[in-house]
Amino acid sequence: MDISANPSNRSRSVISVDPALAIGDVMNLVAKALAHQGPALNFTDESIESVDSEICLIVGTTGSTGTRKSVALSSAAVLASARASLDYLQARPGQTWALLLPLHHIAGINVLIRALDLGTTPVDLRDVKEYANTDFSAVVPTQIFQALNGDDKLLTHLQSAKKVLVGGAQLQEDLLHQALDAGISVVRTYGMSETSGGCIYEGTPLKGVGLRISDAGLIEISGPVLTSGYLNNEELWNQQYHDGWFTTSDHGVIDNGILKVLGRSDDVYNTGGEKVSLTHVDEILHTAFPHLQWCAVAADDAQWGQRLVVAVSGAEHPSIHEVSAVLSGALGDVAKAKQLLVFDELPLIGIGKIDRAQIIDRAQREFNV
Repeated sequence: MDISANPSNRSRSVISVDPALAIGDVMNLVAKALAHQGPALNFTDESIESVDSEICLIVGTTGSTGTRKSVALSSAAVLASARASLDYLQARPGQTWALLLPLHHIAGINVLIRALDLGTTPVDLRDVKEYANTDFSAVVPTQIFQALNGDDKLLTHLQSAKKVLVGGAQLQEDLLHQALDAGISVVRTYGMSETSGGCIYEGTPLKGVGLRISDAGLIEISGPVLTSGYLNNEELWNQQYHDGWFTTSDHGVIDNGILKVLGRSDDVYNTGGEKVSLTHVDEILHTAFPHLQWCAVAADDAQWGQRLVVAVSGAEHPSIHEVSAVLSGALGDVAKAKQLLVFDELPLIGIGKIDRAQIIDRAQREFNV
């Protein structure tokens, strides 16, 4: 179904949400939109005037290398997501949420909707120096890393919460164990804008959510949390949605009912005829150098077909020779890094997702300069 190309379907007006608005004002707009007593809300930078009447919110995807898309969500979908999350967390009316995520992302919007359902207003902790305590918090792995590496006030906030949802990107095992050892009650979440945010908690689907693995090994999701489609891109939506199931771009396996995400479909790169998993490279480097942040990408290479590029941020990083020694010791010489890029901070797109396209672009510009 094309949800925006047919003028006869475009019966609901749309307003763009100013990210500088006070939380109370945004909450009021969201409440009216959910109840169909106000216009649909556009959290993207796209110009959208009207949509089908069922659409409540429009958010942008934050894929690190793919095509940017405007995702249309109904009230039913985002409310199903919020209520399933609250049910999992055993949250009660009157309990509070912290807002530590940007409102242009579904994870930040979900904090507002969960709070609305509990009859409270989120405590806005974006860009603050002091962190109030709340019952629940939602962050990305980068914020967990910061809390465990010097941001003691953020750490205290996360330690005080009953549960801390962590999503937006994969939380490395070593960082997870550090967080648990520090007293943070982590709940790892998996999902995306197309599923109204996190819909699988600690490998288990939330209430009403279906989970399966396709013949190609890709994670597929069904249920009331799914988007209504992409605005003005019916062809792309139809490539990923069939018979009630949305096919993600992530490989996974289900072991004893628990989902394990193995990596993106573009995760494996081919260098000199040998295949290497970028996710595996990331895991090895995080384990060897846990005080640093890492991202492995593959760049086109005339000699090798693709070459391994390793990006790092943090003080006192190892040399490319030390990095290659660690990788070749674990994966063989095929995994030696051909290029090391040093960043003050790894570039991000959306919340916590590393902008691999930007890293690859820099790698190509600087290679053999």
